[in-house]
Amino acid sequence: MSIGLLGKKLGMTRVYDEKGVVTPVTVIAAGGNSILQVKTKETDGYEAVQVGFDEQKTHRMSKAALGHLKKSGATPKRFIREFRMDGEVEGVAVGGLPLSTFEVGQWVDVVGQSKGKGFQGVMKRHNFHGQPQTHGHMMHRRTGAIGNRSTPGRVWKNQKMPGHMGDERVTVQNLRIVQIREEDGAILVSGPVPGAKGTYVMIRPSVKKPLPKK
Repeated sequence: MSIGLLGKKLGMTRVYDEKGVVTPVTVIAAGGNSILQVKTKETDGYEAVQVGFDEQKTHRMSKAALGHLKKSGATPKRFIREFRMDGEVEGVAVGGLPLSTFEVGQWVDVVGQSKGKGFQGVMKRHNFHGQPQTHGHMMHRRTGAIGNRSTPGRVWKNQKMPGHMGDERVTVQNLRIVQIREEDGAILVSGPVPGAKGTYVMIRPSVKKPLPKK
C-alpha cells in the first residue's frame, strides 16, 4: 500500500466536463495533512507512515499523545491513522502532506464509518423476501424457522438474524479523482463514500487499479 490522505466528508454535488457530461462527486476536505511518524522495520518491526488530520484542542489530548506529536513538531491532531508501506518509506520525511500526493484521474479506495441504522429486522438488514401477507398468515416480516426440527436441533453459526445494522468500517473501491482543488483544500471523487456529512475518511491508492509505475 502507498501513502494516502485523511479527510472529512463534506457532502455530494455534481460537476460538468468540457463535453457537458455530468458526474456525481463527493467533496472531501483533505487539506492540512501532516506526516507525524515514519516507522521502519528496524525500529518498529514494520514499515508504515503515520498521518494526522484536523486540528484538535490541546486540553483534549493526553500528555502521552502530546509528547508523541511534539517529536514531529506537529500541532495536536483529531484524526490519526497509519498507512502500511512495503519498502517505500525511503525518502519519506516528517512534515506536511500536500494534495498533490494524488493525481486527477487516479483511482482510489475510500475507507469510512457507515451510517448507523440501529436495531433492524432481517428484511432490512439481510434483504429477506418476507412471508405471506394474506390467508391468515401472522408472520409477515419475521425470520421464520431457524432450528429445523430435531436435526440439527440448534441454530447454526452465522445465521442471519435481526440485530444492529450499520456503523461499521466500509471500504468503497475504484473511485476516480475528478478534481483536486488546492486553493480550497478539497478533493472531489466520483460517486458516494461511506458515512454522514462531517465524518472522517481515509483516501488511499486503489488496490485493484494501481497507478502505472513511471
